[in-house]
Amino acid sequence: MFSTIRSMALGTVFAMLVAPTVHAQVKDRAARAEQTASKVRTEAPADSRTAPPEPPRMKSLFNGKNLNGWNGDPRLWSVRDGAIRGETTPEKPARGNTFLILQDVILKDFDLRLSFRCSDANNSGIQYRSRHITEGNPRNDWVVRGYQHEIRNSETLPSVSGFIYDEGGKRGRICLVGERAVWDADARKKVLEHIIDQENFKDLFKVDEWNEVVIRAEGNRIRHYLNGRLILDFTDAPGLAMERGIMALQLHAGAPMWVEFKNIRINEVE
Repeated sequence: MFSTIRSMALGTVFAMLVAPTVHAQVKDRAARAEQTASKVRTEAPADSRTAPPEPPRMKSLFNGKNLNGWNGDPRLWSVRDGAIRGETTPEKPARGNTFLILQDVILKDFDLRLSFRCSDANNSGIQYRSRHITEGNPRNDWVVRGYQHEIRNSETLPSVSGFIYDEGGKRGRICLVGERAVWDADARKKVLEHIIDQENFKDLFKVDEWNEVVIRAEGNRIRHYLNGRLILDFTDAPGLAMERGIMALQLHAGAPMWVEFKNIRINEVE
């Protein structure tokens, strides 16, 4: 009996001596865990809706002086103040949609960056992973079909800069600004999420001014960024996706218009 009481007393004393140490260790572990979590939060990647940093070793696609390396209707395309300028007038209309085609470059997976501005009268576009159409009696010598990043001087959704249009194809507006969407093999589109609304786009787009574009194509996933902000995230069906092709800049047929492009550069061209 005495032995049992003595053992209980010794156990109580031991617990009292050890408890502060255990408590201190728990607090220390908790503090270290919080420090680690804080570090992870600090070092976490930027918001996925923000354009990624520009990759190193970007290749310039336009020398700022002339149209060397490009091919288009010489009546309509020129260089002005360091920018490529496409312009149609009543005297010099476009004979159907016409393009300034980048020569000897085939795009596959890439990061393309440039600046644009345009007039209100009509629209333009940036073609990528596209085809130069020479067969079947095209309306001019510079017809292109494929993925198009729409260019417009408008801030009212959905007819704004940045949506993907199937130029010369059957799918029309493949993915609208503000959509995270996928297409399946049966050519059915599913919108998974809305990533920008009218109010935010109006704050983002600069009417009558230069706007910055980033286009990232990785496999069958394509993302468009405008002025540093993700505006579209699109995944095409494997059987429908255009995996590689040329780049071109558009002048749309119809009302007289002008469009300008500058600082055109790319990474990972194949």
